[in-house]
Amino acid sequence: MRLVIRRDDLVGIIKSAGESEGEICGFLLGRIEGSAVFVEEVRGTRNKLNSPIAFEIDPLETAEVLDEAEGKGLEVVGVFHSHLECPPVPSGKDIEGMDLWRNVWLIVTPSGGFQAWILENGEVKEVRVETR
Repeated sequence: MRLVIRRDDLVGIIKSAGESEGEICGFLLGRIEGSAVFVEEVRGTRNKLNSPIAFEIDPLETAEVLDEAEGKGLEVVGVFHSHLECPPVPSGKDIEGMDLWRNVWLIVTPSGGFQAWILENGEVKEVRVETR
């Protein structure tokens, strides 16, 4: 599996992570073709927890993003967030979230690190990230 995202979008997410005192979060909108996940739009959301070690997206904001994506003929293909003090690998809380949102999770760090993950059959697997 691979995640294909515009270089400018990935750089923008990483830049936002570096400018924030808390974890940033949001959704990746796009389409899935075979084993490729194509990101057409990045939609940042507010971290309801305003925390440097966790994030939560408001359910009403989630509903707005889902409606927005549908109106554009897109779907939510991924979730993104930042880790400020640790590597871009899923935490225990992330894995719980991955069990609810069964799509690609992109994790970035303020220093420019990034990795994508998916939970398949109870196993966390890395997803190759390609920029275009």
